[in-house]
Amino acid sequence: MFIIKSLALFVLAGLAEIGGGYLVWQWYREGHSIYIGVVGAIILVLYGIIPTFQPASFSRVYAAYGGIFIVMAISWGWVIDKKPPDIFELIGGGICLIGVFIIMYWPR
Repeated sequence: MFIIKSLALFVLAGLAEIGGGYLVWQWYREGHSIYIGVVGAIILVLYGIIPTFQPASFSRVYAAYGGIFIVMAISWGWVIDKKPPDIFELIGGGICLIGVFIIMYWPR
């Protein structure tokens, strides 16, 4: 149960970081309303709070989160931007997930 809750927090943090960043991008780079940027900024603040619910130390959580972020960014590009990953992105993402499980969940 611990791993499922931890992974859910990582996914929630990833959605907040990527989603908030995407909204700021839409405002600043694509000329959308500043309100879109403000919503994105608020979501980014939530992203900063979500990882604090992880039971591990800051450094371990953020190191492992980096791997989750990579896979989620590739997935975001595929689903939202309609840019399917190439074989190297898939291999790299898989390697990152292996790192996540070693960093966060390997017995100590």
